[in-house]
Amino acid sequence: MTRIPYNTIPVDDVSLAYSEFGSGYPVIFINGLASTMDMWNPPVLSRISEHFRVIIFDNRGTGYSSSSDKPFSIPLLTRDTSYLMDALGISSAHILGLSMGASVAQEFAMSFPEKVNKLILVAGECGGPESVRMQPAIQAQLMDKSGTIQDVVNRMFSLLFPPSWLATHDPFQYCPEVYETTSDESVARQAAAFFAWTGSFGRLGDIRSPTLVITGTDDVIVPPENSPVISGRIPGARLLEIPGAGHGLMYQFPDRFSESVLTFLDR
Repeated sequence: MTRIPYNTIPVDDVSLAYSEFGSGYPVIFINGLASTMDMWNPPVLSRISEHFRVIIFDNRGTGYSSSSDKPFSIPLLTRDTSYLMDALGISSAHILGLSMGASVAQEFAMSFPEKVNKLILVAGECGGPESVRMQPAIQAQLMDKSGTIQDVVNRMFSLLFPPSWLATHDPFQYCPEVYETTSDESVARQAAAFFAWTGSFGRLGDIRSPTLVITGTDDVIVPPENSPVISGRIPGARLLEIPGAGHGLMYQFPDRFSESVLTFLDR
């Protein structure tokens, strides 16, 4: 796997790094907490870009994107996404948000409804008191950067994937090589923004875009109980629960994930 070629573009008071695959109607992928664009699963990008123009990018402060002193918040990341679309000359797109990116995608659909065609929320939550948070022990493990790089990676794999799957699969064979890095300060700022988000529960009924909500039944990072809460509040939303999938569901089941997305988007 080689490094993803990317461009940068001025957005608000930062420079955002982005990459594109395929052609046609745009689908914008929004990353999770402290995630970089080279963490998207290449087979998923490849499959979906056979039918669409797929755009991935690094949120401010992560990977190849720059940062500023402006306080991080979910609404700020939402505006960044809107400005990125403007800069790329995109008036509307399908929006796919993963994990924290699903929070940004919800805010985006409510703040910029005219820019959203279809909405896909993967392993997300609605924030606020109505969301089901990960167990404190899981959160401690997630934020633990002690030991060698191998120690950190092994801890991450143990959270992304269920033990039953790890017992019969080598995660290194399913996950891409990651070259981008993010400072501890930016990770902390993003985490603070995510946990400070007041949530969308009372406003989800305002979303008018056709919506697909996807979760893994064995997700310990964003518990699967969150997805029915979201899909139950968005008019006409569909819920897809993938048995045996963890937070890393797009790595575990790339074909199932991609085909579900493509079927929903009607190719």
